[in-house]
Amino acid sequence: MTSPDALVRVATASGVTTLTLDSPANRNALSTPLMTQLLDGLATAVADDAVRVVVLDHTGPVFCSGADLKETAAAYASGTVPAGMLADVLAAVWECPKPVVARVAGPARAGGLGLIAAADLTVCAEEATFAFTEVRIGVIPAVISATVLPRLHPRAAAELYLTGETFDGRRAAEVGLVTRAVPAAELDATVAGYCTALVRGAPGALAGTKGLLRRPAATDLRAGLAELSALSTRYFLSEEGREGVLAFREKRPARWVPTTD
Repeated sequence: MTSPDALVRVATASGVTTLTLDSPANRNALSTPLMTQLLDGLATAVADDAVRVVVLDHTGPVFCSGADLKETAAAYASGTVPAGMLADVLAAVWECPKPVVARVAGPARAGGLGLIAAADLTVCAEEATFAFTEVRIGVIPAVISATVLPRLHPRAAAELYLTGETFDGRRAAEVGLVTRAVPAAELDATVAGYCTALVRGAPGALAGTKGLLRRPAATDLRAGLAELSALSTRYFLSEEGREGVLAFREKRPARWVPTTD
């Protein structure tokens, strides 16, 4: 059960665990306690075989304002800042073997953009705003670049990183930061639609597909094709592959599809 004073709320239903950032007083800033709870929530979801999809959500009007600058300022005396934990959070989301969907109803900045980019699918409200404002406070978007730059079109990355200008959900979708931008009234239904589709995928196949999406392009085409052919054969001969083919032929849901109560 989630503690009443938790900064990350956890709820699981129908194969979907929702991790809700719940620190609206500081715009869901990535404080050490919040990041610790987010890492714990992700680890629990990964370890639970009943969980097929993870949703990153938020309370309040802001998705995530980035680093907790109050905490960062206090850390200056020791010569450290909590960037290391942010790296751990982004890696945990990026490497999660289960699909991660981010639901973004409001603004995101700095580390919040790293979270959005780390998710496999991100749906935002068209009215949500985004900005890489680091240069305006004398720093650079270093840590978040690990997840952001693989998503952004290069020209857009240069423009948005260097100017720090604010852009809306529609532009975020155009440049690849988010998967879809929809009217606010359609946000929940769109996220739910993705979750419904994702839970129909075999857990092992979903994890394998995520690995495929992260796989670097082969420099030798034939060598790459040979590796991929062997990978394909392994999945077809796996327990999930055999069950999936049989279920398709028998016109029934595969046994990994969650049953509705």
